[in-house]
Amino acid sequence: MKELGQGFKKIYRTNGWLFVLMALILLASLALLITSLVTLNPNAATVKVAYSDVGGYVDGGWSSMFAFSLFAILFGFLHNFLIIKIFEKNGSGLAYVFAIITLMLVLGAFVVLVKLLGEA
Repeated sequence: MKELGQGFKKIYRTNGWLFVLMALILLASLALLITSLVTLNPNAATVKVAYSDVGGYVDGGWSSMFAFSLFAILFGFLHNFLIIKIFEKNGSGLAYVFAIITLMLVLGAFVVLVKLLGEA
């Protein structure tokens, strides 16, 4: 854990834009986590939980919506730790690419969640 803290400080001191991307990932993941938990409706028998292959929506249990909360935790914390490790091993280039892809995944998950909630 001490190594991660040192890696985080090194990114903060040497690479400000990567630090900003990591902060954006954390904030977007927290927004996804809060949105997914607040909109969770355990009283509903079925909710829209996914898109199907042919463009329709798939019904499922409300507990399936926990996947968005798990994705938010995974993206927000684990991916920031992975960015630190990639930065330490391979430098900032690959860390930037991984951070941008992670941010796009978080925003994509947020869009899917909003679409599913709009159809419920």
